[in-house]
Amino acid sequence: MSNNEQTLSIIKPDAVERNLENEIKDMFKKKGFLIVKEKKIQIEKSEAEKFYKVHETKPFYSDLCDYLSSGPIVVMVLEKENAVLSNRELMGATNPKDAREGTIRKKYGISIDKNSVHGSDSTENAKIEIDFFFND
Repeated sequence: MSNNEQTLSIIKPDAVERNLENEIKDMFKKKGFLIVKEKKIQIEKSEAEKFYKVHETKPFYSDLCDYLSSGPIVVMVLEKENAVLSNRELMGATNPKDAREGTIRKKYGISIDKNSVHGSDSTENAKIEIDFFFND
């Protein structure tokens, strides 16, 4: 039995705007991730607010919601062993300046807000976030 896990990944508006979807997907594939589902969508601010509800008490909440709903995003379900942790390692630190070489945010992130990608932070949240976007 494999220990495959699923995690949610979002390619954020700043990366979509710069046509980085394929480069970022290639980085996932090279690390052994399977892209199980994907779609390009644009969400309303109200949907972003629901998605980021866990952060609603934080000072950056409103800006985060404005930003996620500011342009098209690519939402993906990634699968591999220890997917949540592997994805977080590949994404790199939230602030691209602090991210390690070879991580997505080091390579493509513009700022702490425009850091190109989102990934689930736990297996529990991965399930919730996947259901949020892929509940069909």
